[in-house]
Amino acid sequence: MKRKNQLLVASLCFMFVMMLAACGQSNEAQETSSAKQINKTENSQKYEPVTIQNGARTIEFTEMPKRAVTLNQHATEVMLALGLEKYMVGTAYLDDDILPEYKDKYSQIPVISDEYPSQEAFLEVNPDFAYAGWKSAFQEDAIGTFDQLEKFGIKAYLHQSSNIVGPKSEDVYEDIRNIARIFHVEERADKLIKSINNEVENIQDQIGSIDEPLRVFVYDSGEDAPVTATQNFMTELIRMAGGKNIFSDIEKNWANVTWEEVVKRNPEVIVIIDYGDIPIEKKKQTLLNKTALADVEAIQKERFTVLPLSAAAEGVRIPIAVETLAKSFYPDKFE
Repeated sequence: MKRKNQLLVASLCFMFVMMLAACGQSNEAQETSSAKQINKTENSQKYEPVTIQNGARTIEFTEMPKRAVTLNQHATEVMLALGLEKYMVGTAYLDDDILPEYKDKYSQIPVISDEYPSQEAFLEVNPDFAYAGWKSAFQEDAIGTFDQLEKFGIKAYLHQSSNIVGPKSEDVYEDIRNIARIFHVEERADKLIKSINNEVENIQDQIGSIDEPLRVFVYDSGEDAPVTATQNFMTELIRMAGGKNIFSDIEKNWANVTWEEVVKRNPEVIVIIDYGDIPIEKKKQTLLNKTALADVEAIQKERFTVLPLSAAAEGVRIPIAVETLAKSFYPDKFE
Protein backbone atom coordinates (compact mmCIF):
# COMPACT_ATOMS: atom_id res chain seq x y z
CA MET A 1 0.00 0.00 0.00
CA LYS A 2 2.82 2.31 0.88
CA ARG A 3 4.54 1.61 -2.46
CA LYS A 4 1.28 2.39 -4.33
CA ASN A 5 1.05 5.76 -2.60
CA GLN A 6 4.63 6.54 -3.55
CA LEU A 7 3.93 5.70 -7.18
CA LEU A 8 0.81 7.90 -7.13
CA VAL A 9 2.72 10.86 -5.72
CA ALA A 10 5.49 10.40 -8.28
CA SER A 11 2.96 10.31 -11.11
CA LEU A 12 1.26 13.46 -9.91
CA CYS A 13 4.61 15.30 -9.64
CA PHE A 14 5.56 14.20 -13.15
CA MET A 15 2.23 15.44 -14.51
CA PHE A 16 2.65 18.77 -12.69
CA VAL A 17 6.17 19.27 -14.11
CA MET A 18 4.93 18.48 -17.61
CA MET A 19 2.08 21.00 -17.24
CA LEU A 20 4.55 23.71 -16.16
CA ALA A 21 6.82 22.94 -19.11
CA ALA A 22 3.87 23.15 -21.49
CA CYS A 23 2.84 26.52 -20.04
CA GLY A 24 6.40 27.81 -20.40
CA GLN A 25 6.54 26.73 -24.01
CA SER A 26 3.20 28.40 -24.65
CA ASN A 27 4.33 31.69 -23.07
CA GLU A 28 7.61 31.56 -24.98
CA ALA A 29 5.72 30.97 -28.20
CA GLN A 30 3.42 33.90 -27.42
CA GLU A 31 6.39 36.19 -26.64
CA THR A 32 8.12 35.14 -29.87
CA SER A 33 4.93 35.79 -31.80
CA SER A 34 4.55 39.24 -30.14
CA ALA A 35 8.16 40.15 -30.95
CA LYS A 36 7.66 39.14 -34.55
CA GLN A 37 4.50 41.25 -34.69
CA ILE A 38 6.37 44.30 -33.27
CA ASN A 39 9.16 43.87 -35.80
CA LYS A 40 6.61 43.53 -38.55
CA THR A 41 4.90 46.75 -37.43
CA GLU A 42 8.21 48.61 -37.22
CA ASN A 43 9.24 47.41 -40.64
CA SER A 44 5.92 48.51 -42.08
CA GLN A 45 6.54 52.04 -40.81
CA LYS A 46 9.32 52.70 -43.28
CA TYR A 47 10.90 56.12 -43.71
CA GLU A 48 8.99 58.15 -46.25
CA PRO A 49 11.56 59.69 -48.64
CA VAL A 50 11.94 63.46 -48.39
CA THR A 51 13.13 65.92 -51.04
CA ILE A 52 14.49 69.23 -49.74
CA GLN A 53 15.37 72.26 -51.84
CA ASN A 54 18.38 73.85 -50.15
CA GLY A 55 19.32 76.93 -52.13
CA ALA A 56 20.42 75.74 -55.57
CA ARG A 57 20.81 72.18 -54.29
CA THR A 58 18.20 69.43 -54.14
CA ILE A 59 18.76 66.92 -51.34
CA GLU A 60 17.14 63.48 -51.40
CA PHE A 61 16.67 61.68 -48.08
CA THR A 62 15.77 58.00 -48.44
CA GLU A 63 16.38 57.25 -44.78
CA MET A 64 16.38 59.27 -41.59
CA PRO A 65 19.77 60.62 -40.47
CA LYS A 66 20.89 58.92 -37.27
CA ARG A 67 24.28 60.56 -36.69
CA ALA A 68 23.92 64.30 -37.12
CA VAL A 69 26.54 66.96 -36.45
CA THR A 70 25.48 70.60 -36.04
CA LEU A 71 27.73 73.58 -36.62
CA ASN A 72 26.91 77.14 -35.41
CA GLN A 73 24.69 78.05 -32.52
CA HIS A 74 21.38 78.64 -34.25
CA ALA A 75 21.54 75.32 -36.13
CA THR A 76 22.30 73.46 -32.89
CA GLU A 77 19.43 75.15 -31.05
CA VAL A 78 16.95 74.41 -33.85
CA MET A 79 17.76 70.71 -33.55
CA LEU A 80 17.42 70.80 -29.76
CA ALA A 81 14.18 72.81 -29.94
CA LEU A 82 12.74 70.10 -32.20
CA GLY A 83 13.73 67.40 -29.69
CA LEU A 84 16.24 65.74 -32.03
CA GLU A 85 19.13 65.41 -29.58
CA LYS A 86 19.09 61.60 -29.74
CA TYR A 87 20.20 61.84 -33.37
CA MET A 88 23.11 64.21 -32.63
CA VAL A 89 26.59 62.72 -32.30
CA GLY A 90 28.48 66.01 -32.28
CA THR A 91 28.29 69.77 -32.31
CA ALA A 92 30.66 72.70 -32.81
CA TYR A 93 31.07 76.47 -32.84
CA LEU A 94 28.88 78.26 -30.32
CA ASP A 95 28.93 82.07 -30.07
CA ASP A 96 27.26 82.11 -26.67
CA ASP A 97 26.01 79.88 -23.88
CA ILE A 98 23.34 77.45 -24.98
CA LEU A 99 19.80 78.49 -23.97
CA PRO A 100 18.98 77.30 -20.41
CA GLU A 101 16.08 75.12 -21.54
CA TYR A 102 18.44 73.10 -23.76
CA LYS A 103 21.44 72.79 -21.45
CA ASP A 104 20.65 69.30 -20.17
CA LYS A 105 20.17 67.99 -23.70
CA TYR A 106 23.27 69.78 -24.97
CA SER A 107 25.45 68.44 -22.17
CA GLN A 108 24.90 64.90 -23.46
CA ILE A 109 26.26 65.71 -26.94
CA PRO A 110 30.02 65.62 -27.65
CA VAL A 111 31.57 68.97 -28.60
CA ILE A 112 33.90 68.25 -31.50
CA SER A 113 35.49 71.71 -31.60
CA ASP A 114 35.09 75.21 -30.18
CA GLU A 115 35.10 76.50 -33.77
CA TYR A 116 34.86 74.58 -37.03
CA PRO A 117 36.46 71.16 -36.74
CA SER A 118 38.85 69.81 -39.32
CA GLN A 119 37.40 67.33 -41.77
CA GLU A 120 39.36 64.59 -40.01
CA ALA A 121 37.88 65.44 -36.60
CA PHE A 122 34.41 65.71 -38.15
CA LEU A 123 34.65 62.29 -39.82
CA GLU A 124 35.86 60.63 -36.61
CA VAL A 125 32.32 60.69 -35.19
CA ASN A 126 31.05 58.84 -38.28
CA PRO A 127 28.32 61.36 -39.19
CA ASP A 128 25.63 60.81 -41.81
CA PHE A 129 24.25 64.37 -41.69
CA ALA A 130 25.78 67.84 -41.30
CA TYR A 131 23.68 70.90 -40.51
CA ALA A 132 25.37 74.31 -40.42
CA GLY A 133 24.23 77.87 -39.93
CA TRP A 134 26.83 79.55 -42.13
CA LYS A 135 28.25 78.51 -45.51
CA SER A 136 31.76 78.94 -44.10
CA ALA A 137 31.29 75.52 -42.47
CA PHE A 138 31.20 73.85 -45.86
CA GLN A 139 34.64 74.91 -47.05
CA GLU A 140 37.71 72.80 -47.72
CA ASP A 141 39.46 74.29 -44.69
CA ALA A 142 36.52 73.33 -42.45
CA ILE A 143 34.51 70.08 -42.68
CA GLY A 144 34.58 70.00 -46.48
CA THR A 145 32.50 71.04 -49.46
CA PHE A 146 29.04 69.66 -50.28
CA ASP A 147 30.54 67.50 -53.04
CA GLN A 148 33.24 66.15 -50.75
CA LEU A 149 30.72 65.24 -48.05
CA GLU A 150 28.46 63.60 -50.61
CA LYS A 151 31.32 61.28 -51.59
CA PHE A 152 31.55 60.22 -47.94
CA GLY A 153 27.82 59.47 -47.98
CA ILE A 154 27.04 62.47 -45.75
CA LYS A 155 24.01 64.66 -46.42
CA ALA A 156 24.54 68.38 -45.75
CA TYR A 157 21.97 71.08 -45.03
CA LEU A 158 22.82 74.80 -44.97
CA HIS A 159 20.53 77.05 -42.92
CA GLN A 160 19.19 78.97 -45.89
CA SER A 161 17.81 82.04 -44.10
CA SER A 162 21.32 82.87 -42.86
CA ASN A 163 22.70 82.85 -46.37
CA ILE A 164 20.29 84.99 -48.39
CA VAL A 165 19.91 88.77 -48.62
CA GLY A 166 17.01 90.24 -46.69
CA PRO A 167 15.70 87.20 -44.77
CA LYS A 168 12.32 87.44 -43.07
CA SER A 169 10.83 85.41 -40.23
CA GLU A 170 9.10 83.14 -42.73
CA ASP A 171 12.49 82.23 -44.21
CA VAL A 172 13.66 81.13 -40.75
CA TYR A 173 10.50 79.10 -40.30
CA GLU A 174 11.11 77.40 -43.63
CA ASP A 175 14.48 76.19 -42.35
CA ILE A 176 12.84 74.88 -39.18
CA ARG A 177 10.18 73.10 -41.26
CA ASN A 178 12.81 71.57 -43.53
CA ILE A 179 14.75 70.08 -40.63
CA ALA A 180 11.49 68.79 -39.17
CA ARG A 181 10.56 67.18 -42.50
CA ILE A 182 13.92 65.41 -42.70
CA PHE A 183 13.31 63.85 -39.27
CA HIS A 184 9.53 63.45 -39.70
CA VAL A 185 8.64 65.72 -36.76
CA GLU A 186 6.54 68.27 -38.63
CA GLU A 187 4.09 68.73 -35.75
CA ARG A 188 6.93 69.79 -33.46
CA ALA A 189 7.96 72.44 -35.99
CA ASP A 190 4.41 73.79 -36.19
CA LYS A 191 4.24 73.98 -32.40
CA LEU A 192 7.64 75.72 -32.17
CA ILE A 193 6.78 78.29 -34.85
CA LYS A 194 3.42 79.01 -33.23
CA SER A 195 5.15 79.57 -29.89
CA ILE A 196 7.67 81.99 -31.44
CA ASN A 197 4.92 83.94 -33.18
CA ASN A 198 2.81 84.15 -30.03
CA GLU A 199 5.73 85.51 -28.00
CA VAL A 200 6.53 88.14 -30.62
CA GLU A 201 2.88 89.18 -30.87
CA ASN A 202 2.70 89.62 -27.09
CA ILE A 203 5.75 91.92 -27.20
CA GLN A 204 4.29 93.92 -30.07
CA ASP A 205 1.00 94.26 -28.19
CA GLN A 206 2.93 95.87 -25.35
CA ILE A 207 4.59 98.30 -27.73
CA GLY A 208 1.25 99.28 -29.22
CA SER A 209 0.82 101.58 -32.20
CA ILE A 210 3.80 103.66 -33.33
CA ASP A 211 3.54 106.84 -35.37
CA GLU A 212 7.18 106.90 -36.46
CA PRO A 213 9.61 103.97 -36.01
CA LEU A 214 12.85 104.83 -34.22
CA ARG A 215 15.87 105.38 -36.44
CA VAL A 216 18.40 102.64 -35.58
CA PHE A 217 22.07 102.23 -36.46
CA VAL A 218 23.65 98.79 -36.02
CA TYR A 219 27.32 98.93 -35.04
CA ASP A 220 29.25 95.74 -35.63
CA SER A 221 32.86 96.94 -35.63
CA GLY A 222 35.37 99.30 -37.22
CA GLU A 223 37.04 102.57 -36.23
CA ASP A 224 38.01 104.23 -39.51
CA ALA A 225 34.83 103.04 -41.21
CA PRO A 226 31.99 101.22 -39.45
CA VAL A 227 30.74 97.78 -40.45
CA THR A 228 26.97 97.72 -40.16
CA ALA A 229 24.00 95.46 -40.75
CA THR A 230 22.08 96.48 -43.86
CA GLN A 231 19.55 93.90 -45.07
CA ASN A 232 20.39 90.94 -42.87
CA PHE A 233 18.03 89.52 -40.23
CA MET A 234 18.85 92.35 -37.84
CA THR A 235 16.74 94.65 -40.02
CA GLU A 236 13.74 92.35 -39.62
CA LEU A 237 14.23 92.09 -35.85
CA ILE A 238 14.49 95.88 -35.55
CA ARG A 239 11.31 96.28 -37.59
CA MET A 240 9.42 93.82 -35.36
CA ALA A 241 10.57 95.80 -32.32
CA GLY A 242 9.29 99.10 -33.67
CA GLY A 243 12.43 100.53 -35.26
CA LYS A 244 13.90 101.11 -38.70
CA ASN A 245 17.45 100.27 -39.73
CA ILE A 246 18.88 103.49 -41.21
CA PHE A 247 20.96 101.48 -43.73
CA SER A 248 18.29 99.03 -44.85
CA ASP A 249 18.37 100.55 -48.35
CA ILE A 250 21.75 98.94 -49.08
CA GLU A 251 21.06 95.69 -50.94
CA LYS A 252 23.34 93.28 -49.13
CA ASN A 253 23.49 91.89 -45.62
CA TRP A 254 26.57 93.72 -44.32
CA ALA A 255 28.35 96.83 -45.53
CA ASN A 256 31.16 99.25 -44.76
CA VAL A 257 29.74 102.76 -44.55
CA THR A 258 31.16 106.14 -43.55
CA TRP A 259 30.81 108.03 -40.31
CA GLU A 260 29.62 111.00 -42.37
CA GLU A 261 26.71 108.92 -43.64
CA VAL A 262 25.86 107.84 -40.10
CA VAL A 263 25.74 111.51 -39.07
CA LYS A 264 23.56 112.35 -42.05
CA ARG A 265 21.02 109.65 -41.17
CA ASN A 266 21.12 110.65 -37.47
CA PRO A 267 20.10 107.48 -35.57
CA GLU A 268 18.10 107.77 -32.37
CA VAL A 269 19.39 104.44 -31.05
CA ILE A 270 22.59 102.49 -31.70
CA VAL A 271 22.51 98.69 -31.46
CA ILE A 272 25.93 97.21 -30.66
CA ILE A 273 26.44 93.58 -31.61
CA ASP A 274 28.20 91.59 -28.90
CA TYR A 275 30.54 88.81 -30.04
CA GLY A 276 34.20 87.92 -30.32
CA ASP A 277 37.08 89.35 -28.32
CA ILE A 278 36.22 93.08 -28.41
CA PRO A 279 34.47 94.07 -25.16
CA ILE A 280 31.18 95.95 -25.45
CA GLU A 281 32.56 98.81 -23.36
CA LYS A 282 35.38 99.31 -25.86
CA LYS A 283 32.92 99.45 -28.75
CA LYS A 284 30.81 101.95 -26.85
CA GLN A 285 33.83 104.15 -26.12
CA THR A 286 34.82 104.05 -29.78
CA LEU A 287 31.44 105.56 -30.63
CA LEU A 288 31.41 108.11 -27.81
CA ASN A 289 34.96 109.29 -28.59
CA LYS A 290 34.28 109.73 -32.29
CA THR A 291 34.11 113.53 -32.62
CA ALA A 292 32.33 113.26 -35.95
CA LEU A 293 29.34 111.73 -34.11
CA ALA A 294 29.02 114.47 -31.49
CA ASP A 295 25.76 115.82 -32.93
CA VAL A 296 24.13 112.43 -33.48
CA GLU A 297 21.03 112.09 -31.31
CA ALA A 298 21.87 108.56 -30.08
CA ILE A 299 25.34 109.72 -29.00
CA GLN A 300 24.07 112.82 -27.22
CA LYS A 301 21.52 110.75 -25.26
CA GLU A 302 23.83 107.73 -24.99
CA ARG A 303 21.09 105.41 -26.20
CA PHE A 304 22.83 102.10 -26.75
CA THR A 305 21.36 98.63 -27.00
CA VAL A 306 23.55 95.54 -26.70
CA LEU A 307 22.43 92.50 -28.69
CA PRO A 308 24.38 89.22 -28.62
CA LEU A 309 25.16 87.78 -32.03
CA SER A 310 23.47 84.57 -30.90
CA ALA A 311 20.16 86.46 -30.61
CA ALA A 312 20.65 88.27 -33.92
CA ALA A 313 21.00 85.01 -35.89
CA GLU A 314 18.14 83.38 -37.77
CA GLY A 315 17.03 80.85 -35.19
CA VAL A 316 14.78 80.15 -32.23
CA ARG A 317 15.92 83.27 -30.33
CA ILE A 318 13.67 85.62 -32.30
CA PRO A 319 11.50 86.49 -29.26
CA ILE A 320 14.59 87.14 -27.12
CA ALA A 321 16.00 89.54 -29.70
CA VAL A 322 12.70 91.36 -30.27
CA GLU A 323 12.12 91.75 -26.53
CA THR A 324 15.66 93.05 -25.93
CA LEU A 325 15.29 95.62 -28.70
CA ALA A 326 11.74 96.64 -27.83
CA LYS A 327 12.53 97.22 -24.14
CA SER A 328 15.44 99.42 -25.16
CA PHE A 329 13.51 101.31 -27.85
CA TYR A 330 10.36 101.88 -25.75
CA PRO A 331 11.25 101.34 -22.06
CA ASP A 332 8.14 103.18 -20.85
CA LYS A 333 5.94 100.54 -22.52
CA PHE A 334 7.43 97.81 -20.33
CA GLU A 335 7.37 99.48 -16.92
